[in-house]
Formats: sequence, structure tokens, C-alpha cells
Amino acid sequence: MKVIIIEDEAPAARRLEGLLKEIDPSMQVVTVIESVEEGIEYLSSNPHPDVIFSDIQLADGISFIIFEKILPSCPVIFITAFDQYAIKAFEVNSVDYLLKPISKDQLERSIDKLKRFSASDSEPQIQSLISDLVPKKPKQRFLISKGDSLIPVNTSDIAYIYTEDKAVMIKTLDGISYFISYSLDELEQQLDEEVFFRLNRQIIANLSAINKISNYFNGKLKIDLKPSYSGEVIVSRSKAPLFKSWLER
Repeated sequence: MKVIIIEDEAPAARRLEGLLKEIDPSMQVVTVIESVEEGIEYLSSNPHPDVIFSDIQLADGISFIIFEKILPSCPVIFITAFDQYAIKAFEVNSVDYLLKPISKDQLERSIDKLKRFSASDSEPQIQSLISDLVPKKPKQRFLISKGDSLIPVNTSDIAYIYTEDKAVMIKTLDGISYFISYSLDELEQQLDEEVFFRLNRQIIANLSAINKISNYFNGKLKIDLKPSYSGEVIVSRSKAPLFKSWLER
């Protein structure tokens, strides 16, 4: 069984290689990769192994970036000191992980699981894992059609996005309205969550556009936007704590 180790700490890589040989002498370490850049270069120009053991935190970034660029045709066992959210993601996606410092028992269990794990199973799981954990760069601008013109609008210039007669509209900070051919659900995924918040089903607002917040009945909040919005903007009782938490980031 051919193995690649992705690990930027030489002592950790040597220890892992030694444990693998103790557990299963048929496991042959083909190479040890120390960086994201080296990993992308190697996997794009060499045959993929039977399994990859990969640390997450490398000197030049996280190893998920390697697999985002080059999807491996083999299972990946991650080595991590990541937080509990990340570990849960591994469990849900059935991609195994080892917590540092690695014990021999841990490694034996992972290898047993590996032998029951087919390469075809690994691809969608790794794709899902990457989708969950690799940070996505928020959208910086939209290209808006207006008549015969195309107008670039920076997301930093957007006050809020709202629905009007089933259309989705952008209101800029200087009060100009544009039609945009995205749904609010799509836009919510593309915008920077540090800057924009989905107030309700009709409106996503920029922090800069929130002019006043008032307590409303039954635990709801009433929001006054700038530029002004034609209707009432209400944040539901269930969403109010999330909104307050977002404001305090």
C-alpha cells in the first residue's frame, strides 16, 4: 500500500512513518510533503497513492487548499488539533482523523477503517468536507444590467438588498436602486457575513445601513434603515439574539 504523508514537522512525519511500518509493514511511504505549494505540485504531476495522511495546519496554509485544487483519487486521513466543529465535520462526512499526538491504537483503528473504505467513496466526502471547512472569499462586486449598460457595484457600496414585487433589488448607500438577478438566498451565501445580515425574508442589510434599532412587541426588533426603506423592517423574536450577537462582533 503506497502512502503519502503531508506534514511540515519532520519529527512528527518520522514518527508517523515508524508507526505505520510497525502496524503494517506493507505500507510504503512514497514521499513526505511539507507545504501546500509542494502538495499541489506533487499531486498534479504524480500518480496518487493508496492513502494520504495529511496534517491540516501547514507552514503556508491549510492542507484543504491542496485538495480543493487537486481532488485525490484515494482516501485521506487527516491529522489535526482542530476545534470541535471541524472534528464533527469529519465525522459527518466519514473522513477519518487523528488527534495529535497520535497513538498507535488510534492509527490502527484508522488503518482498519481504511481497508474497508473504497476510493470511490472518498471523493464526494472530501468535496463536502472542503465545502464545509475551506473559507470562501466573499463577493467583492456585482455586475448589474441597466438598459444597454453593465454597471459594476461594489458590495461595500450596498446599503441593503430587498424584494419588491417578486424582484430582488439593491439599494446603494447613496440611494440608487438596481435590479439584480440573484435570489436573496444566493446572495446571503455570497456576501461577507461580518458585514451583511439577513434581517428577515425580504431584506439583507449592510451594518452601515442600520440607522436605529427599537424594541418591538413580543421580543421582536424594529430596524430603521438608511437610505430609508418604504415598509417596516422587523427582526423576529427568534432571530433577534443572533442579530444582537452579530452587531457585537
